[in-house]
Amino acid sequence: MKYALLIYSSEAAGPQTEEEMMAEMPQWFAYTEELDSAGKNLGGEALLPAATATTVQVRDGKRITTDGPFAETKEVLGGFYIIEAADLDEALTWAEKIPASPYGSIEVRPVMEIPGA
Repeated sequence: MKYALLIYSSEAAGPQTEEEMMAEMPQWFAYTEELDSAGKNLGGEALLPAATATTVQVRDGKRITTDGPFAETKEVLGGFYIIEAADLDEALTWAEKIPASPYGSIEVRPVMEIPGA
């Protein structure tokens, strides 16, 4: 089964300076390498800060755009992995290893399998 590991944190949590980010990067590279070596990594990306986002809605046939994420929250989506896991327990084990888990939240969500897609 496929799972999305959605990485949320406050943009004020975790590394703030370029130096702090560079110091944390080896943890991310090691985590990704562990996923790759186990044959579980199906993809993923880090996202730029929420201030760079644009939200699109269509109302009455017209496009409405809003700068930033739609919902104002303290935590924002910072990145994601798509993994293959035997079950939820295995997905949770991978989620707890994500370097942001000590200062953020990892949402684990099954990916819908669409027949014929």
